[in-house]
Amino acid sequence: MAQNESLSLVLGIIGTVSIFTAGLTMAVGSIGPALGEGKSVAQALSSIAQQPDAANTITRTLFVGLAFIESVAIYCFVIALILLFANPFWKYVIGAIAKAGA
Repeated sequence: MAQNESLSLVLGIIGTVSIFTAGLTMAVGSIGPALGEGKSVAQALSSIAQQPDAANTITRTLFVGLAFIESVAIYCFVIALILLFANPFWKYVIGAIAKAGA
């Protein structure tokens, strides 16, 4: 009975820490790209206003840059999903407790 309670407590702690870490990952991983995208769009609009003839080149370069910036947010989203739904720590702890109990 004590082993089930300790397993439940450890899994509860892992679940709580995973949810907190996933939220923190999304918060930090969203703020940086949002600021970077805002700054790059503002700079691109300023550049287009100064040289309207180069608008096509600036726009194309802007979209490539925005894709790279957005990939950081997507990576953070993937890490958060892994922590929430496919947490590798759960199986490790369950296996360690099973070995200790056996």
